[in-house]
Amino acid sequence: MGPMDLYFDVRDIFRAPRLALSGKKIWIFMVGNLAGYILYWIFSYLSLAMAGVSFTDALGQYGLYPCLFGNEAEWVAWVTYFIGVEAWILAIYLASTAVTRVTLKQLKGNDFFSAGDAWEYVYKHWHPVVFAPISIVLIIAFFLVFAAIFALMGKIPYLGEFIFAVPYLFYFFGSIFTIYTAFVLLVSLHYTPAIVGTYEEDTMGTVFQSYSITWSQPWRIIAYHLVLIPLLVISVYLFGWIWSAGYGLINYIFGCNWFMGAKLSGMVNYATLLVYPDWLCSFIAGCCGCLTAYLTACFGGCLSFFNSSVPAASGPLSGSETVAGVLLAISIFIVGLSILSYGLSIISVGETLMFIIFKKKSDDDDLLERKDEDELEEDMDDDFSFDDDDDEPGSVDADSASDDDNSDDEGSSDESDTKE
Repeated sequence: MGPMDLYFDVRDIFRAPRLALSGKKIWIFMVGNLAGYILYWIFSYLSLAMAGVSFTDALGQYGLYPCLFGNEAEWVAWVTYFIGVEAWILAIYLASTAVTRVTLKQLKGNDFFSAGDAWEYVYKHWHPVVFAPISIVLIIAFFLVFAAIFALMGKIPYLGEFIFAVPYLFYFFGSIFTIYTAFVLLVSLHYTPAIVGTYEEDTMGTVFQSYSITWSQPWRIIAYHLVLIPLLVISVYLFGWIWSAGYGLINYIFGCNWFMGAKLSGMVNYATLLVYPDWLCSFIAGCCGCLTAYLTACFGGCLSFFNSSVPAASGPLSGSETVAGVLLAISIFIVGLSILSYGLSIISVGETLMFIIFKKKSDDDDLLERKDEDELEEDMDDDFSFDDDDDEPGSVDADSASDDDNSDDEGSSDESDTKE
């Protein structure tokens, strides 16, 4: 199968929800989210313990969603908490790189590129995903530190005025470059997985590509995201509605009085309370503003299936029903996580399509026609196998044949000398 035909303009962005609706891509994000969430959960409860909150009290208050905010804590606890936050973010970035790789292969016509192959690629190329944004932050810090040094020198009596006035243009353009680099950092946070997954860049190459697309494609970055964000909200809402319909049908059939009835209602209410506590519902409902309205719609789609009505519980749960409720909560949590993963998949596929379009527009570089490292390795393997076929048993070397001819000539000359 050949590469997919792209328009290399905004029309390709509308493909993102369909391309993202893939069990392989959603599964990759579920794995990344679960790994990051587990690390976040552990470090969050460690930080709460450092803040003097017992594990029992913290578990009863926060449950599956621990958070240090709202508690008085020392800096060590805050560092521990943000390590967990960064671990979850990094896991999402690595999963996004894997999804980008799968998307590139799919656009090239290779539908057999597996999730395991994608994670192997991430294992080989995780360094630029981590260090490219850090490098841009260090560039900004470098200019700010030097600005602070010259500002201190400006306090020198008599000489300080000239240190400020004479190289003012140097300060001015350095300030402009620092502001521009701050925008590059925002672009890098969006496109680093797409750059690494499609262009196979190292850290410096990823930084260069971030500067390049920020300078050459600023309006396309804004316009394409104005198209992608509504597609994201609508697609996640529809996906969550379908999941909600399935959830409601199960509750309707199993919750019938002829079947499980009140037993089901008690288990489902207990499980949904674990996964979707009241404070989380209040927090989502309290979000306001333009950006948070989009986020509220996304999370509302993710969690709307929890609101399906079930019969009221008749009494406290038994021990077996409590254990079953916990297991049910795990399943409901995974289902909700799949909706969130689909949303992240749309973002990853959309950013991948954007970067492919940017490279075609700016450098006339069609990444779908460009051979990646996997294809180059396959070509090298084919070349080696072709050379090995030449060395099969029974084949005669040209040098050995010439040596045989020389030996025959020497033997015939010896025979002629003997006759004489």
